[in-house]
Amino acid sequence: MTNLVERLSSAERRMDHANQRPRDAATLLILDRTAGGEPRVLMGRRHMRHKFMPGKFVFPGGRVDPLDSRVPVTTGYAEPVKTKLMHAMKHRKGEARARAFAVAAIRETYEEAGLFIGQKDGATWNAHGDFEAFVERGISLDLSPIRFIARAITPPRRPRRFDTRFLAVWADAICDRLPEGTGPSGELEELCWLSLEETKSLELPTITLTIIEELQRRLADDPTLEPTTTSPFYYWQGKGFIREEV
Repeated sequence: MTNLVERLSSAERRMDHANQRPRDAATLLILDRTAGGEPRVLMGRRHMRHKFMPGKFVFPGGRVDPLDSRVPVTTGYAEPVKTKLMHAMKHRKGEARARAFAVAAIRETYEEAGLFIGQKDGATWNAHGDFEAFVERGISLDLSPIRFIARAITPPRRPRRFDTRFLAVWADAICDRLPEGTGPSGELEELCWLSLEETKSLELPTITLTIIEELQRRLADDPTLEPTTTSPFYYWQGKGFIREEV
């Protein structure tokens, strides 16, 4: 694992900005294993108009909104997943905040890729904003298939800092999709399903490449992504990244 830590630590970056507290964020790796062999993952290119990582290929995801912790779910995480998501959490509303990571990732996946992750069970519930589209289709949120893959905090004195939880779900959790083949926000272009190895030919942020390689190693030993398997936590300490197992 040393090479991953060294690569992250040595990646070219400016660290001369005023320091700021990292914002919670979540992203979702949707994995499709129906074709056999190495699972394919959904990625999209960030629009060139974005100031942050324009033109880079990423997984659907974004910042956690305050309302995400109030969105009702029918089934929560598997207990080991919840425990790992709450590791080293400074937020005072621990369980609600941990739940908000998956809710944010599901919301952003709809906004950016037009995919609905959940259960189409005819449920009705009070929803606002983008989740109204879920209620219209009778979709409830089920977090039990969600797996925790990794966590990474942007180094200090960067122009933007995020405390990102990388989550994963198998593609059979997709219960509906928009006919346009993309999401209403238009933030991601060129949505594509690629094997994990194929993604390495794309223009990727360094942390995204690191997570892909972490996932490849995990799948080699844990092909079904068991919730009890440990996951890496990357954070900056001193002059470089530390990799901790959670």
